[in-house]
Amino acid sequence: MRLLLLLIIVVPALEIGVLILSGKTFGVIPTILIIILTGVIGAWLAKQQGMETLRRAQQQMQYGRIPGDSIIDGICILVGGVLLLTPGFFTDLSGLLLLLPISRNRIKPLIQRIIRKLIERNQITIIR
Repeated sequence: MRLLLLLIIVVPALEIGVLILSGKTFGVIPTILIIILTGVIGAWLAKQQGMETLRRAQQQMQYGRIPGDSIIDGICILVGGVLLLTPGFFTDLSGLLLLLPISRNRIKPLIQRIIRKLIERNQITIIR
């Protein structure tokens, strides 16, 4: 519940504050151009990374392996792309961290631990 409160109230308030500060510091037009540029770059990067992850998952399935890492990569890429399309500097930074393979590989073990804990608490059910 606290995390949801943080995501719904605090993050947008911080984003608005930073956007206003950026508008005052750099000007309105450069701030708007930065927001548009990060959205375009985010969409392009999400498409590139997503297609690569999809190819890797298909290849793993052809060899009879479960594409577990590829699924987590896909989730990270999806969330990262959405965050980059959302206007704001904090969401852009978070999205970029999820889209770049170097930083995503450092974040994946944390996501795997969270998923494991949710499974152990029976909050996620795996049907085989």
